[in-house]
Amino acid sequence: MTPIIRILTGAAALLAAAVAATAAPAGTAEAPGTSLRPVKSYLLQHTARLSGFTQEFRAVANRYYATAKRSDFAYASLARNAAVRKDIARAKALWIEGNPYYERVEGIVAGTPSLAIFDVIIDAGSSAKEDPASAVPFDLRLPTGRVLKKPGNLFNVTEGMLWGTLPEYVGAKADLDGDGSLEFGEVLPDANVLKASADAFVLQSGRLDRAAKAWTPTASDAFTSVVVMVPTMSEYFGQWKVSRFVLGDKAKGEAFNVVSRLSDIGDILGGLRVIYRGIAPAIARIDPQQSAQTKRELDSLWSYVAKLRAQEKSGKRFTPQQADTLGRTAQERATAIAGQVTQAAARLKVKIVQ
Repeated sequence: MTPIIRILTGAAALLAAAVAATAAPAGTAEAPGTSLRPVKSYLLQHTARLSGFTQEFRAVANRYYATAKRSDFAYASLARNAAVRKDIARAKALWIEGNPYYERVEGIVAGTPSLAIFDVIIDAGSSAKEDPASAVPFDLRLPTGRVLKKPGNLFNVTEGMLWGTLPEYVGAKADLDGDGSLEFGEVLPDANVLKASADAFVLQSGRLDRAAKAWTPTASDAFTSVVVMVPTMSEYFGQWKVSRFVLGDKAKGEAFNVVSRLSDIGDILGGLRVIYRGIAPAIARIDPQQSAQTKRELDSLWSYVAKLRAQEKSGKRFTPQQADTLGRTAQERATAIAGQVTQAAARLKVKIVQ
């Protein structure tokens, strides 16, 4: 869950915030020296890739659904079908490839009030069962006619059914690699839920892409994104701490078990660095040293996370205690950066929406 979601509590409030931000006086949102066209270009590159991923993902999901339907959803026999096993492997590979397309722009989407609803839908919203206040604003209607009320964000739902961490969305456990044992991720997703989720993925990623094309970034949007999204380190490190990347088979969480949260954090910070480059010239007009210092500190925070991720990829397994310590360090650094940008916004008379 992102900071702006916690503050506004729910999808309806997010939509209200979007309207309020759009209606804000121009004088509160602009600052001489900002260069935000590259921010929009960066966003559009990634929303286009996200949309392309979801369309490929849906094609595989539809093929799997059609095969499952022909078998009358006999998952035991489906598990022995080589084409089915290939489709599930392809769906997983696409998911892993597609996840960063969103994470790299999450800082922009979640930090911009007029776009933040898409973060709830795609990557951050909970299920109604988990937390009604931060639940997604949509239901999933299955081909059977059954409706799943506010099931959770689309990345979590699809991860959970493809790798088995949401058992209610799994058709059956299956020894997909034929080695005689069931390992993490060896499941067949519920074909009806996978199809409905893939359809929703295409719909919502397309809506985000269109909203991004229509968006005219302002200094208020850019400063808000940095201030509310940089200091999310403790939350993200907390999610990493309880994932399989730290706890291994002892992990009980439903999400963040396939792509390391460290990878996500690095991608999010990478997008925020793009935003900061757009506002740094405005800050430099009033305080060149502060502008340069904030850039150095943001770059250093990104490098800090990148180093941890490199260690993890090389085989290092961090303990939960180490995760806590590392998260506190990252949070302290992030809070300092956000404070510097907040002060600069105040001096520039740029409105930060929280």
